[in-house]
Amino acid sequence: MMSRKTRILLAVSLAAALFGYRALQHAQDPSPGRATTSKHDRTPLAPIQPVLLGKIAFTPCSLSSPLAKDSLEAMCGNFSVPEDRSKPEGRKLALNIAWLQATSNGEKQPDPVFFLAGGPGQSAVDTFPGLDPVFKEIRKQRDVILVDQRGTGKSNLLSCKALDDDADNASPTPEAMQTQAAQCAETLSKKADLRFYTTTDAVADLDAVRQAIGAQQVNLVGVSYGTRVAQQYAMRHPAATRSIVLDSVVPNALGLGNIFARNLDDALTLQFGLCSKNPACKDKLGDPRAELDVLLTKLRAAPVQVQYRDATSGEVKQDTLRAETVAGLVRMYAYMPLASGLLPKLIHEANAGHYDGLMALAKMMTSNMEDAMAMGMQLSVTCSEDAASMVARAEDANTVLGNLMPSGMAAMCKAWPKGNAPADFHTPLATKVPALVLEGEFDPVTPPRYGKDVVKTLPNGRLFVLKGQGHNVIGAGCMPKLFTQFIEKADAKALDGSCLDTLAYATPFLSFNGAQP
Repeated sequence: MMSRKTRILLAVSLAAALFGYRALQHAQDPSPGRATTSKHDRTPLAPIQPVLLGKIAFTPCSLSSPLAKDSLEAMCGNFSVPEDRSKPEGRKLALNIAWLQATSNGEKQPDPVFFLAGGPGQSAVDTFPGLDPVFKEIRKQRDVILVDQRGTGKSNLLSCKALDDDADNASPTPEAMQTQAAQCAETLSKKADLRFYTTTDAVADLDAVRQAIGAQQVNLVGVSYGTRVAQQYAMRHPAATRSIVLDSVVPNALGLGNIFARNLDDALTLQFGLCSKNPACKDKLGDPRAELDVLLTKLRAAPVQVQYRDATSGEVKQDTLRAETVAGLVRMYAYMPLASGLLPKLIHEANAGHYDGLMALAKMMTSNMEDAMAMGMQLSVTCSEDAASMVARAEDANTVLGNLMPSGMAAMCKAWPKGNAPADFHTPLATKVPALVLEGEFDPVTPPRYGKDVVKTLPNGRLFVLKGQGHNVIGAGCMPKLFTQFIEKADAKALDGSCLDTLAYATPFLSFNGAQP
């Protein structure tokens, strides 16, 4: 049966993953500057001499992730910043930084690219290897700088494990989630003042790093929650911002508390519509949304004990399948329309009594989310910046997600120390800085209308909505080519986006072997 640990983790992960889901493990790189020994000779080798970029010392390291074919050679270093900038002599944080040097022997451009990860709670250093092919051409002439935002990765990671695994059979409650948050806060407060791990603190860190490496201007590439960081940086430091790329944008003006349910339902209407418009799919699998409603109603009334095969170990296990488990799985798969094409088949099978496929995928997803997101950092950001919008709405009661997320988030924030956001934090970004804004047509969390709102106040901005795509679209189709051209010229309006017309809609799976031939 589902433990409290798994249930609370799922709810928190759903809240956090609103900004982007990449289930990546931590990069396995050696500690910078550490002397090593040969496999056959225990004699210590000479320490590696650091290389300076501005004032920061770097040594060779390798970055890797499950989504990257090969490890990525880089230079790694640390940069110390005050945890509380009003107390510069107080506790210091060592920001973990990776420097990917320009690969061409030709003239290097002076303005590096800063990649800003999603979450909130993802590590930029850990996330980037899977996206490196998108940056291949850009990296010929520009350095790429990866800064683990404070509270993520190796920058004083704020991550909590559950204190116990209980075997109760109850659904997650706001009270249980508040208790878990209080326990997490108590544990993390031994090494961090949780009020100072907000977006505003991170923006100050980024500018400190920019100054330390000697860059006059930077190009910011944010994915999902990273777009909030990018907009806040461009607002506070316009002269230091050469260009911004906002992939799956979170508008400054947006309160994140109760956006999830409606955005997911709208996306599912579009994604499930691919099956409803396909005669073969509709005939074999019916109406996917109606079938999903039937399944959720059934599980809310009586959760089901399911025997399934663990996707990682291959072991046969047993657990409880609940409505919120299915809702979480549907939401995460909706981020990737190619993968979500399997959902109508899985839902149809479950309604026929075959629950093992859904259970196995849900357990695999939950495990990956635990590794990918820093729970404490998530709460420091969302509770400080979005608590006022964490309210239940009557119109969301009959959606797939219902009001569990805003209610649970509000409960957790009651127990979490909160930082201060600037008075203009939620003011739309209005700047002449060149901006490339990207949205996926089927995005279940940052829909195209968000991009339309953002570009209204960006006179040198341009929006591309990618047909049939979900969340995080910078690598889709010819987008890497357009991205490269934008960074080179900093002119989004000059881009010829006709190559994106070749993007195709994903075909629903009619069986576990794939779509109909």
